[in-house]
Amino acid sequence: MSLKWTDTLEIAIAMCDAHPNIDPLTVRFTDLREWVMALPEFNDDPAHCGEKVLEAIQMAWIDEV
Repeated sequence: MSLKWTDTLEIAIAMCDAHPNIDPLTVRFTDLREWVMALPEFNDDPAHCGEKVLEAIQMAWIDEV
């Protein structure tokens, strides 16, 4: 499965697995962007990411925690 920036819920679940001891409220968007792009399943253009996308991922991550 290949993750894209629009797969916010799937990315949030992957963030929970990859960073189980991290409070998503403490993560800077610059770090979140790098962590998402480092996911093995992630395959999308970094230029397609903006603040709204990162905010959606962060909110989904908070909901998952």
